[in-house]
Amino acid sequence: MQLTHAQYEVLEQAVARGRRVAVQRRGRREHVLIPLVLHVRDGREAIEARNPTTGHEMTIYLDEIDRIEAIP
Repeated sequence: MQLTHAQYEVLEQAVARGRRVAVQRRGRREHVLIPLVLHVRDGREAIEARNPTTGHEMTIYLDEIDRIEAIP
């Protein structure tokens, strides 16, 4: 899936403001993350993010995302 303009806007605002987003990857369970950086890694767009509960960092490639939404 390719993100829509609105989904990119949600992601960019979350990075800029340090807000949480909910992300579902290819049928897997939903993750709540704080996106830190949006960049290209290995030729693919990726989010470097942190789990707000555990502090663990992870990389999620945008082409693996089924759904993304802001958490108020």
